[in-house]
Amino acid sequence: METETKTYPVTRTDEEWRRLLTSEQYAVMRQHGTEAPGSCSLLHEKRAGAFVCAGCGQKLFVGKTKFESGTGWPSFNDPVDGAVETTTDRGYGMVRTEVHCSRCGSHLGHVFPDGPPPTGLRYCINGVALNFEPA
Repeated sequence: METETKTYPVTRTDEEWRRLLTSEQYAVMRQHGTEAPGSCSLLHEKRAGAFVCAGCGQKLFVGKTKFESGTGWPSFNDPVDGAVETTTDRGYGMVRTEVHCSRCGSHLGHVFPDGPPPTGLRYCINGVALNFEPA
């Protein structure tokens, strides 16, 4: 995948990632896994604030762009400018658009064209890839 070969501003060895992240975070963020739907403590977070990358602390989404999608994962309709990048994910016999952190390359989730206005996008993000910082 493209995220494996690109050099990011924040880079760590595999050993450093394993020390920094929990085993679930490592599986999702570094091995492109997916957390179980409905398992994330941030799913129902509604306070004002920012959702940041659990791998490098970059601000990814602000609270006002979060919405309830009914999917079981935190969903947002617009990332912070320049905070995420996308690649084509052809895994599991389907074509999806993967979302990863532009600063450290960590896998965050996927984006789909079925979100609310104004963007019409649904960034379906693994909650374990995020930390929440209240305003």
